[in-house]
Amino acid sequence: MAAYLQWRRFVFFDKELVKEPLGNDGAAPGTAPASGSTVSKFLCLPPGITVCDSGRGSLVFGDILRQIWFLPRSLQLTGFQAYKLRVTHLYQLKQHNILASVGEDEEGINPLVKIWNLEKRDGGNPLCTRIFPAIPGTEPTVVSCLTVHENLNFMAIGFTDGSVTLNKGDITRDRHSKTQILHKGNYPVTGLAFRQAGKTTHLFVVTTENVQSYIVSGKDYPRVELDTHGCGLRCSALSDPSQDLQFIVAGDECVYLYQPDERGPCFAFEGHKLIAHWFRGYLVIVSRDRKVSPKSEFTSRDSQSSDKQILNIYDLCNKFIAYSAVFEDIVDVLAEWGSLYVLTRDGRMLFKKNLFEMAINLAKSQHLDSDGLAQIFMQYGDHLYSKGNHDGAVQQYIRTIGKLEPSYVIRKFLDAQRIHNLTAYLQTLHRQSLANADHTTLLLNCYTKLKDSSKLEEFIKTKSESEVHFDVETAIKVLRQAGYYSHALYLAENHAHHEWYLKIQLEDIKNYQEALCYIGKLPFEQAESNMKRYGKILMHHIPEQTTHLLKGLCTDYRPSLEGRGDRDAPGCRANSEEFIPIFANNPRELKAFLEHMSEVQPDSPQGIYDTLLELRLQNWAHEKDPQIKEKLHAEAISLLKSGRFCDVFDKALVLCQMHDFQDGVLYLYEQGKLFQQIMHYHMQHEQYRQVIAVCERHGEQDPSLWEQALSYFARKEEDCKEYVAAVLKHIESKNLMPPLLVVQTLAHNSTATLSVIRDYLVQKLQKQSQQIAQDELRVRRYREETTRIRQEIQELKASPKIFQKTKCSICNSALELPSVHFLCGHSFHQHCFESYSESDADCPTCLPENRKVMDMIRAQEQKRDLHDQFQHQLKCSNDSFSVIADYFGRGVFNKLTLLTDPPTARLTPSLEAGLQRDLLMHSKRGT
Repeated sequence: MAAYLQWRRFVFFDKELVKEPLGNDGAAPGTAPASGSTVSKFLCLPPGITVCDSGRGSLVFGDILRQIWFLPRSLQLTGFQAYKLRVTHLYQLKQHNILASVGEDEEGINPLVKIWNLEKRDGGNPLCTRIFPAIPGTEPTVVSCLTVHENLNFMAIGFTDGSVTLNKGDITRDRHSKTQILHKGNYPVTGLAFRQAGKTTHLFVVTTENVQSYIVSGKDYPRVELDTHGCGLRCSALSDPSQDLQFIVAGDECVYLYQPDERGPCFAFEGHKLIAHWFRGYLVIVSRDRKVSPKSEFTSRDSQSSDKQILNIYDLCNKFIAYSAVFEDIVDVLAEWGSLYVLTRDGRMLFKKNLFEMAINLAKSQHLDSDGLAQIFMQYGDHLYSKGNHDGAVQQYIRTIGKLEPSYVIRKFLDAQRIHNLTAYLQTLHRQSLANADHTTLLLNCYTKLKDSSKLEEFIKTKSESEVHFDVETAIKVLRQAGYYSHALYLAENHAHHEWYLKIQLEDIKNYQEALCYIGKLPFEQAESNMKRYGKILMHHIPEQTTHLLKGLCTDYRPSLEGRGDRDAPGCRANSEEFIPIFANNPRELKAFLEHMSEVQPDSPQGIYDTLLELRLQNWAHEKDPQIKEKLHAEAISLLKSGRFCDVFDKALVLCQMHDFQDGVLYLYEQGKLFQQIMHYHMQHEQYRQVIAVCERHGEQDPSLWEQALSYFARKEEDCKEYVAAVLKHIESKNLMPPLLVVQTLAHNSTATLSVIRDYLVQKLQKQSQQIAQDELRVRRYREETTRIRQEIQELKASPKIFQKTKCSICNSALELPSVHFLCGHSFHQHCFESYSESDADCPTCLPENRKVMDMIRAQEQKRDLHDQFQHQLKCSNDSFSVIADYFGRGVFNKLTLLTDPPTARLTPSLEAGLQRDLLMHSKRGT
């Protein structure tokens, strides 16, 4: 037992009436009003308040007029009618927006429990999710206390008859909840509290005469009797983890602490206890000096309401009294928003903290959580700020970083005269890596307005990326806007913000050479993208250096030695064609770039060669010096002959025609086998010898060139006998045109006389005479052969055939029976014939030649059918030429020589076919 008389006394709390501000600025109750605001009156609550609780950012009150009231931090009081008669008990959960209440809807002892979901609305009021009677059985009894577990699975209700009911399951729903009587006794229940230890849930039950604990997470609910001393209503509480979640029972002689299985320490605090409350390591006791028994306190408390009451706040760990004061008619003590509120019978609340330095030291010694400390620091800072001590205030605000919204502090120091304080706060905010982009902007603006270059350099020049406590890009923007280009460049270079570095160098400083060197240090992908973006600007100001970098970028790029790239890594190369637009106004550098790419990288994109050809043709067309023009001519022809324009023949041809580069046009015509165009070109320029040369050079590939040449010279009125004679000589030697057509063609030329074509006609007539003689001789020979074959056929039909072969036509051995003989004169051993023959009706020796003849006959028959079909389509079609072209493509008009007998009308079709077959077989054998 500890005697509290030996404990030191401090005044950590000054009582002050909570005042209602004129404007709803959201300030916490009891805090200093914002600058410029005025306080109109003290905050008063509705009369008849009987029960109170707090949690989820609000103070909750219940009164005898059926209402439940909510007082949030803005001090805007709201309420709704919860019962028809009165509200008797409230319990606000701390982790859920759920409120449990007990009240009465009708006269008599019939208390009702209602569960309210404060996040949902029903006609403007909180949604009531469950209603059920509180009494444990049939006997009427009054509810004395209420508690709910934070997991929403347990709710305990104590009664004046000594019983305790336990609701197990989801307390917000009837269907998932089960109610049973946990405890029965002879003394009124004055306090209940749940304690969670791991997976085990305990319920402390205190009456006016004893203290017990139950394990409610099991099945049998084992009970432990902890003490034979009790307490009055509201004189018990559960401590926080700093006191190991002990159950506190405030008796008149002592205050006892209990574990679920045993009694702990006790403290001899004198006075008749009225209220016990635990607040952040403090034990709050409201007591009277006169001794009153717990039973009379339970039953007849109103009779003594006029007595003075003492409120003591004890620190059990450090053993001192943090506050002690006398009040009149205390209704309850509430804790919310990190502060204590005392509600008196006249409806007023009192609140204030003071002695901040001592409070902070003691809070640290008792390991108060960071939220509580931050609240003390904030209030201390507000106090110093209101006193005009801005330097001290900002030091306290710095200690709230991480808990207090930075904008709350920043708004106080936006005045230019307090820029030093704002800078100090923002620096600490950045060092703790809690600053956002707006904070960085504000801090850098502070540095620039103070012109404090040393602090600015210290802020931005960190050694490594991990030490950066601000948004680098935001800092670069602010420094650039303020004109601190060197500092912005430092950040951009050291943190690889390449685009910002180049923007500042090119757009602000105009240092083009340094920007180009920086690009040369970058990795390939970034160097490529930045050259595409800034290449035109660099080409305009430093063309030679830019061209040199582009040559390397498009061939074998490696970052320069000063860069971050790995020199041993394989080189990369960009698509050179994509950089051609950069040279729009620099043809000299463009030519150097294109020639370099064509020499160093022969597989460059086609666009490189197309552009190079166009550039050379432009230079050739505009050059006046003959020697230089000849050199440019040779370069253009050399490029055309490089073989790079095979796939883009049309484009190269258009370029040559646009610049009137005739030699290139003729070369491309020849490469594209456009002999007709070459001929027309020379004809247009009346280059007769070139016309003949073209015919001689390409006449084998396109014989029609000679015909065109003859027509061309025939139209000329001048003397072209020499060229006409040359053309006629070739036409006659190759038999390209009928003589009549030649005569008709030359008839249009008034200068062409008979002497021009006399030699041609004579030679032509002589050749025709020779051909006629040869044809007549061949006809006579064919007739004699036909007569002889007819005679043989007749003999075969009319006379017997004598087979006189003595050797087998296959093995050349002496012929022995059995043997096989054919009319063609071949004889075979039977076993040889069976081994080599493909059919019994065909001679194995004659079969290959006979098969060829039969194929020719079938082809002739098919073509005869095609002839009829061709004639029909030709007559019916609107486009006769397309029909002829289609048959040409199918090979219908290919030449095929057949030796057949003229058709005889008297022979039947089958006999005619047989005779033709025999005749062909005989003719082949005779040859």
